Amino acid sequence: MLDRYTKGEIGAVWTDYQTYYTWLEVELAVCEAWVELGEMSQKVYEDIKTKTIHTLSVDRIHAIERSVKHNVIAFLTHLAENVGDNSRFIHKGLTSSDVLDTALSMQTVAAANLLISLVKQLENVLKQKAFEHKNTIMMGRSHGMHAEPITFGLKLANWYSEMQRNRERLIQAIKWMRYGKISGAVGTYAHIPPKLEEIVCKKLGLIPADVSNQILQRDRHAQFITTLAIIGSSLDKFATEIRHLARTEIHEVEEPFTKKQKGSSSMPHKRNPMRSENICGCSRVLRGYALTAMENMALWHERDISHSSAERIIFPDATILLYHMLTKMINVVENMQVYPENMKMNMDMSSSVQLSQKVLLLLVDAGMRREDAYKKVQCYAMESINSRCKFIDLILSDEVIYGYLKTEDIQALKTDLSGDYVKHVDYTFDKVFGDDLNRIVDFLL
Repeated sequence: MLDRYTKGEIGAVWTDYQTYYTWLEVELAVCEAWVELGEMSQKVYEDIKTKTIHTLSVDRIHAIERSVKHNVIAFLTHLAENVGDNSRFIHKGLTSSDVLDTALSMQTVAAANLLISLVKQLENVLKQKAFEHKNTIMMGRSHGMHAEPITFGLKLANWYSEMQRNRERLIQAIKWMRYGKISGAVGTYAHIPPKLEEIVCKKLGLIPADVSNQILQRDRHAQFITTLAIIGSSLDKFATEIRHLARTEIHEVEEPFTKKQKGSSSMPHKRNPMRSENICGCSRVLRGYALTAMENMALWHERDISHSSAERIIFPDATILLYHMLTKMINVVENMQVYPENMKMNMDMSSSVQLSQKVLLLLVDAGMRREDAYKKVQCYAMESINSRCKFIDLILSDEVIYGYLKTEDIQALKTDLSGDYVKHVDYTFDKVFGDDLNRIVDFLL
């Protein structure tokens, strides 16, 4: 992944050194298991550990690999150079994928735990902002057109709920990646006892696969990468909405724009939503990685290595990229500018046509046939849109409609353009936030 997008501790999970160190952890766990099974002395194990744990050299492994053209053999050759005669006990009974797949599981879980932490941070920021704008009235839109009023808090509560589902998805995906295999070539345990696999996986914090061939099956990996793509697509959705609401013609919400920030090389007035656009672009890459991960599921017979080259790219890149996206989205939500006065102004642009369904239902409840009521209401709604005359004034000028409406209905239509639409916000918030409701309200007050 580009240094530009590699932030915080996530990059450290995937360095060449950390990868080889994780391979070494697997090899040492196998040696330790052989000791427990009585096939290796504690003295030999301590000698191997002492001579490898502090002497790992990425440069030397790469130099050997240029000659032997095999990364695991290069790694083992380097270990043997440092260990000497006792190196014959290293990698005993294993195949390369025992080490590679088990280590990949360990690195993936480590990276995923960092992502979980950021998902929780984003949830917390969304929750705080949702309560802050719980009653901030704005126009709801469908098909890009004015529909009926909502609150900005409801929009954010929706995002919060989606991120909760994403966290659950990620936890489930981690569960299926928390597996290792030490079953030898083609998975038959021909040269190692199954008990050794149990011991090794327990030491490494993994679960032994119920069955494997030469590799762990790639449906696990496809689920994990696809989950990252789904989370990225949620962030894409949030960022796209912020970009829309930031448009000059709407200007209800915009991402933070710092004092010294520049939006355009040619137009000093521009405040481009660059963070949100960056998130949208990165999400496209993640979705491509999901397809690659699914393509990796179908390998020849007990294995080939067509998946290997792809995974060297998609696992580091996907986790690093999502970490970058989550970090950006947390910053955007936490510091975004919200303009309630513009929300009200945009609602007024509709000349009260947002009341069309309310009028329709009042007429139906009063006894008018729905088809007739719909036709009348639509007629005046179209006239209001075209002429900019207030929809309610046009409605009340129709003697037939006026005759169906009660005095209190007429008064409500004239004075309350949003009340009915947001009267159940508390109900929705209680469903979304549950027991946290009172605590959050108290915090904001």
